Amino acid sequence: MDPERLREVVRSAQRGQSWAYQELLEAYGPRLYGYFIRAVGSHHDAEDLLSEMALRLVRRLKTYNERGKFEPWLFRIAANLVRDRIRRLRANPAAMSLSAEDEFGPTPGDVLPGREPGVDAAARAAEASRELSAALGRLDEMTRQMVVLRHFGEMSFKEIAAVCSCPLGTVLARVHRGLRAMRRWMGGNNGTD
Repeated sequence: MDPERLREVVRSAQRGQSWAYQELLEAYGPRLYGYFIRAVGSHHDAEDLLSEMALRLVRRLKTYNERGKFEPWLFRIAANLVRDRIRRLRANPAAMSLSAEDEFGPTPGDVLPGREPGVDAAARAAEASRELSAALGRLDEMTRQMVVLRHFGEMSFKEIAAVCSCPLGTVLARVHRGLRAMRRWMGGNNGTD
């Protein structure tokens, strides 16, 4: 969305016009969802976070001032939601199903090491996605957040620095080190650039 249109839409939303909220969610929803899915690793949690984000947007948009940039402000709220969700997940780990029919998720057989994925593309893509999620999960919380904002939130390093309230050089270094570690863990590039 171009800056002038964004300014107009934000002002309209701040006045309570529902079409403006809808336009903001349509414009930023896919990027936010991409960020959420990679940050928490679950479609269900990502959808919940996107819904919560919509509510937070309605509640907090009146506090946004135009002197700041909208995207860093928006993704700072998203990052805080992710941090809260991760803390809750760590405090209350998910139950594991003992049978395939159970509603609690994967069966022990689904998560046992050594299971080979099928040869079809969908299975390979699912395995790659699991590897990526596992590698992201091994990063410390701040580095993971920065990598996800950069590559799935499509934010610039400068915007990430604003979201995370840290220097640009710190963001550059953490993202670089995080990606290098992920490549090593995923078996690619042997840790070299």
